[in-house]
Amino acid sequence: MTKPAGYWCQYALVAGESGVTVEERVRLGVADGRFVSIDIGPGPAASDVRLKGLVLPGLANAHSHFFHRFLRGHSQIGSGSFWTWRDTMYAVAAQITDPDLCHDLGLAVYGEMVRAGITTVGEFHYLHHQPGGAPYANPLAMPEALLAAAETAGLRITMLDTLYLHGGLDADHGYLPLSPEQRRFSDGSFDRWQERVDAYDPPAHAKVGAAIHSVRAVDPDAIAAAADWARDRGAPLHVHVSEQPAENEQCEQAHGVTPVGLLHRSGALSPSMVAVHGTHLSDDDIDRLASTGSGVCLCPTTERDLADGIGPSRDLAAQGVPLSLGSDSHAFIDPFEEARAVELNQRLMSNERGVHTVDELLAMATVNGHRHLGWNDAGVIELGARADLVAVRLDSVRTAAGLSRPLETVLFAASPADVTDVIIDG
Repeated sequence: MTKPAGYWCQYALVAGESGVTVEERVRLGVADGRFVSIDIGPGPAASDVRLKGLVLPGLANAHSHFFHRFLRGHSQIGSGSFWTWRDTMYAVAAQITDPDLCHDLGLAVYGEMVRAGITTVGEFHYLHHQPGGAPYANPLAMPEALLAAAETAGLRITMLDTLYLHGGLDADHGYLPLSPEQRRFSDGSFDRWQERVDAYDPPAHAKVGAAIHSVRAVDPDAIAAAADWARDRGAPLHVHVSEQPAENEQCEQAHGVTPVGLLHRSGALSPSMVAVHGTHLSDDDIDRLASTGSGVCLCPTTERDLADGIGPSRDLAAQGVPLSLGSDSHAFIDPFEEARAVELNQRLMSNERGVHTVDELLAMATVNGHRHLGWNDAGVIELGARADLVAVRLDSVRTAAGLSRPLETVLFAASPADVTDVIIDG
């Protein structure tokens, strides 16, 4: 064990027998990237790093498409829908033609995340091949470029390598062929996807999980195979689910069930499965997610940007479905905004305040997100956990006068500009 380092916090969110509480004057000992001591009340030692404001555990961004960041501003032109936005997204993807550019763009995005207090990201990655679909000489060239970018940024990453086989779903014609824009997303079959993904050798800051792009892009047999692959390896499995009403309609017409129903029928629902978005879920869908221990990742700033709708977070939470947060298309990279948007959206729908408690919002942004990405030892300040710390000012123009309720102030008023220090793995 290395000699413990000390961090002295003006305020810190510490996990204890009664849950997570805000404590004043907290000294944290860190060795080998883990918390080895937590003392409440002492003054700082001479060698301590002093962290002012409220110190949070690391924040998790459970759903990212790195290249969507470069739509910011461009997708705001004119009107349209998710489907017209998708055309713009395809045009941006076509410009990212080589791993070096992928690395540089990834580094810019991941650097922005770290500055916002994010310590772990889940990259839902499907830019596998060259435009047109030809593989790179190294079939893992693009994801390895992103793993390197995350390492340079200091960020942990779960590479959610995405299975993408079909161009869409039509009730009359079944699964549609890939469009020219989509060919680079596909390995052509589940077996070829598995062969490529099994070649990963992730470094210490990374994990590899699986993603099913959607029930529009992956047929039931391949859904079942991907679920088995993830289950056999103890890896997370993420799926875009019910982001748009049209997706539900297409699935119901073709398969007679909702997307969640199809995932359930295919054996994909489990405690390691995360439904991303879940904006248009039925009561039966929520029951199935709850009964199988499956999670949901909400992406409220993207969902409002794309006019997707507001997801049923209240009903999901009431059923005990664990919720996490993602910035998805990176209309913003602001984990505080993602958390408060969940609550504020529900207020608009229900005409009621306090639908979600601050503790629930905090869990979405921290421990739940890390668990959804396979980092079960992160997102909380407790003995033995990974030493991630995010210090947020309580004296800025946004957070001043927040000392009496520091957690509420941070979650409902802070921005990335208030983050002063980010420590990842000590």
